[in-house]
Amino acid sequence: MRVVPLLFVSAALVLSSRVQAEETLPKPEPATAAILDPSRDATPAAWPTAVKANEGAPNVVLVLLDDAGFGAASTFGGPAKTPELDRLAARGLKYNAFHVSALCSPTRAALLSGRTDHQIGFGSVADGATGYPGYNAHWPKSAASLARVLRDNGYSTAAFGKWHNTPYDEISPVGPFDRWPTGLGFEYFYGFLAGYDSQFAPRLYRNTTPVDQTRTEKDGYHLTTDLVEDAVKWLHAHEAVAPQKPFFLYFAPGATHWPHQVQKDWIRKYRGKFDQGWDKLREETFARQKALGVIPANAALTPRPAELPAWDSLNDDQKKLFARQMEVYAAFMEQTDFEIGRLLKSIEKDGFADNTLVLYIAGDNGGSGEGGVDGRDVINADGTVPPAAARLQRADEFGEEIFDNHYAAAWAWASSTPFQWTKQVASHLGGTRDPLIVSWPAKIKTHGELRTQFQHVTDIAPTIYELAGITPPDKVDGFAQTPLEGKSFAASFFDAAAPSSHKQQVFETSGNRAIYQGGWWAGARHAAPWSARRGELAIGQNPWELYNLDQDFSQARDLAKDRPDKLRELTALFDSEARRTQIYPLLPARKEPPSPADGRTVFDYRPGADHIPQRIGPKFNRRAHSIVADVTLPEAPEGVIFADGGDYGGFSLYVKDGKLVYLATAWGNVTGKIVSREKLSRGAARIGVEFIPDATNPPPVLTSFEPRVVYAGKVVLSVDGAEAAQGRIENLQFSYNETLDVGLDSGAPVSPDYASPFPFNGQIDKVRVELR
Repeated sequence: MRVVPLLFVSAALVLSSRVQAEETLPKPEPATAAILDPSRDATPAAWPTAVKANEGAPNVVLVLLDDAGFGAASTFGGPAKTPELDRLAARGLKYNAFHVSALCSPTRAALLSGRTDHQIGFGSVADGATGYPGYNAHWPKSAASLARVLRDNGYSTAAFGKWHNTPYDEISPVGPFDRWPTGLGFEYFYGFLAGYDSQFAPRLYRNTTPVDQTRTEKDGYHLTTDLVEDAVKWLHAHEAVAPQKPFFLYFAPGATHWPHQVQKDWIRKYRGKFDQGWDKLREETFARQKALGVIPANAALTPRPAELPAWDSLNDDQKKLFARQMEVYAAFMEQTDFEIGRLLKSIEKDGFADNTLVLYIAGDNGGSGEGGVDGRDVINADGTVPPAAARLQRADEFGEEIFDNHYAAAWAWASSTPFQWTKQVASHLGGTRDPLIVSWPAKIKTHGELRTQFQHVTDIAPTIYELAGITPPDKVDGFAQTPLEGKSFAASFFDAAAPSSHKQQVFETSGNRAIYQGGWWAGARHAAPWSARRGELAIGQNPWELYNLDQDFSQARDLAKDRPDKLRELTALFDSEARRTQIYPLLPARKEPPSPADGRTVFDYRPGADHIPQRIGPKFNRRAHSIVADVTLPEAPEGVIFADGGDYGGFSLYVKDGKLVYLATAWGNVTGKIVSREKLSRGAARIGVEFIPDATNPPPVLTSFEPRVVYAGKVVLSVDGAEAAQGRIENLQFSYNETLDVGLDSGAPVSPDYASPFPFNGQIDKVRVELR
């Protein structure tokens, strides 16, 4: 049975009038209409019929920004100019009580499934997975994705940008691929599989195949621009072949997650715009929010947390440095707005805007405080941060590929105005509330209005299902489906007074936890993301707080002491919901996820073995190791023989000017370069590398950015068994999202001596790695 959209008849009335049949996907093939006859003329031909979407089903564009707080974009009073988002809001609706998880992977899992994050294994980011049902990052078969349901109901589906919901041990050239975007219902994918990537030298996939980048920062390349261009190409291909089918386009660019990287022309527009500091910026943003009407007139501005410094307490160098960080971030957001505007304008120009439902979520969590109190940009080779004065000397270069580019945590707090706290802090609205803009020109006729209903990211999928006339499936591929947690809020599109469809919601991220029910919010903060590593503090050191959101928009008045009865009721509800949705245990011990490299000490690589994520390869920097490459050298040899990592961490074994070179990097610094004394001779050769670590090296630390662990040691190069050179590497580190390559260096180049991919011009038979 199908439920037609709310616009025409209430789904509830249909369901109350008859017994609902079990809805399964894929849909059964139609039975043969007649018994086949030996005579061709006696049996009419009939082609199998394809599944068709319901008449009038809208196209859907779902946009998700990254690490953007409630008060970042100008559309909601923020300092970053977002004229394209302003334009969309002017012809649509603004939601000021829309909630997400306080972290990226969890929000995306909830968004694309309609279930809570922990229910489908994403209580943390994919790279922080651990072996508990709520945290294992293994999207279950019992939770079919929004894309899968739409695809099996006649939609074309495509995803562009960041995908952070595949287990890291499954991101490999051999899969398995059933938890990649194309295994979860998207017919096409172009983007990266990680929490973040470089905007100038990203590691991209098209479907399940790595993509070699031929353009660089110097050529004007930028990832968000590239994603828009590819999305427009996909739309044009769709129109050329199947314009009668509705499309679902999921656009999640990875902006404005760190590293904040954007061209200088955008940054210049913000010079001097943040010299007033974060305290004053919050006051300015708060005033604009009230003037725009996106927050109530009686809302209060919450105070600065004690963990963050007052702007006036900083010295002049710190103020100049931190202001520059925010200039880069605001520029990054404006450039992102411009590019997404290009995508939406293309849809409009091509004549599809009228029946295209756009759902634009301006942040998957609050502003990110993960850069710490001082932010990150220039980092020493040992992982320590130089004084502000030294960093300030390179401030004109901020925004470039070589820097970590993360603003100070107080800017994250300011971009989450008027709320308390930031990303990861699920106990407060600063981590969990972000703007939502909805536009659908064919149906939504009340433009520019505000909607204040409490809604949650899990509500997006059921809303789309209702408007497309789709009944959520009971079974998919034979697997019984976990019921949707979200509720459609389509009624609010047409009625500002429609009640909230979402009455209750549990939140938890990194031990910070909360429960909402009927206007009341109880929350308990575990720790600030910049001040404590996971597991260092015991749960319960900070007390539960209580807020009445119906009367206190910004969580400015804690009522825990005034209403202990209500607080007890809500904390008991949190406990029952935590048990039901797999939130427990809180703060499960972090352990590296399994890897295909586990238990192996010998690795053989041949030509074609490239774009292998470092996290599933040998852990070079944790133990002594050797690399032996059997090659045939041409008359003038040149190029990369073997590389692992990039300019922010890794090593490369290459030939330059006829000499063998081994170079290592850490946090944008060269930490050692060993060059052979003689040039290489033409013909077959066995190239060797030995890394002998210092005996004092500590074991790896997996809990946080700090403290930095230094891996130092001696490197010996050899050719045909004879020593060619030796030297010292002061630190051997690896980039989070770079790759291992044979015969080239994909992504950002490890060495400043060459531009990627710098392919080897000889022949490589085999490269053997042995861990001691």
